Amino acid sequence: MGRRVHRLRAALGLTQRQLAEPAYTAAYISTLEAGRVQPSEKALRHLAERLGSSYEELATGRPAHLATGLRLRLTEAQRVLATQDPARAAERYAELAREAGRHGLDQERATALVGLGQCALETGELDAAREHFEAAEAVLTGLGVPLPRRVPAIRGRALAHLLAGELRYACYLVENALDELNASGLHDPDALVLLYTAAIGPYMDLGAHARAAQAAELALALAPRVSDPALVARMHRGVARTLIAEGRAAEADASLAKAAAYYQQLQIGAELALCHWMRGYVRAQDGDLERAEAELRTARDMLTARRATLYTHQVGVELAGVLHRRGKDTEAQALLGELLGGLSPERGSVHAGGAHRLLGLIAQRRGDTESAEEHYVRALALLEHAGAAGDLADICRLLGDLLRRAGRTEAALDAYRTGLGHRAAPGTTTLGPPPASPPL
Repeated sequence: MGRRVHRLRAALGLTQRQLAEPAYTAAYISTLEAGRVQPSEKALRHLAERLGSSYEELATGRPAHLATGLRLRLTEAQRVLATQDPARAAERYAELAREAGRHGLDQERATALVGLGQCALETGELDAAREHFEAAEAVLTGLGVPLPRRVPAIRGRALAHLLAGELRYACYLVENALDELNASGLHDPDALVLLYTAAIGPYMDLGAHARAAQAAELALALAPRVSDPALVARMHRGVARTLIAEGRAAEADASLAKAAAYYQQLQIGAELALCHWMRGYVRAQDGDLERAEAELRTARDMLTARRATLYTHQVGVELAGVLHRRGKDTEAQALLGELLGGLSPERGSVHAGGAHRLLGLIAQRRGDTESAEEHYVRALALLEHAGAAGDLADICRLLGDLLRRAGRTEAALDAYRTGLGHRAAPGTTTLGPPPASPPL
């Protein structure tokens, strides 16, 4: 600080006495510039005014308005991520993270790290995404930042684990944060809606439909208190999944239409693509396969344009399922063959299992029972790795039926028993008590 004062004074051609007067003495300035005294806030503000600087710049050495400028550029990076290529957004976030780190602006650095994590999620780099979110959470925790402001990083971690097939750990992260928020009275509506909607996906994949429905109801009840329209749109997209599970296709479609309207208004391309994905899923569940195919192709094209590879592969599996149901097995099989190279137990295991399930159905339709069994067994291993109870029960039924028709009764019984074990009390065999609910 003494060196900064000396440098600025010399640049202005001021003597120590001219700088000190009228409140201080030249001797005090000399002692300060030599680093032998720590000035008070009052003294620093006096010196900043005389030197034409700011209190923050004199105290920390940071350029004036640096933090404000960084926050503006972070907002622009978020806009790029929402409307353009995640790779371009990642370049901006990386630059901002380095700059914030150089100047000790830890909160801005954490925001940039969360942005890098979001970019990595879109491009399917799950290990990198998890590292960025963990680093952001560690920075914010070290600063003593309240939990509601750490929720985006926690939600990002949970999503990275979900996409990697680690469903139970994703639930643990979300539920732990929900319990801490509600138990401590930190009933921040934005944070709660973000967490409840993040919980719906892993709950559904685990077969915990009742718990997913409860999370959706709580998110809907909190929605009127949320100020961020993008968050409301994300909530409507998540809620639609529970409505689908309950057979309420029309309501699910209406919820997704609301989400699409929000995202179209906000020009958030990735989220709009995910809305088309979910609408395609709703159409497929409702038997409207032609419109389902159109929605899923739209979603896939949008995600491909954004180079969101993992999401593109996942939508491709859904599209292949619709093609199979429409009798287009050759096209479905070719599509699945392209997709499986980008899916693995550690990267989209639930959809990798779904791809093998579809290939098994296609093989079974053409009478190739050996190939069908091979795909069903691969699907079973992938879904067991993820703990996706509902899908596991379905694949066990398909495998059991195939084995029974081949006369392998004991093997069929083993497959059925495995499926029944996963369907027993859905949502209770792998999860603990549900998280506390906020006062509404």
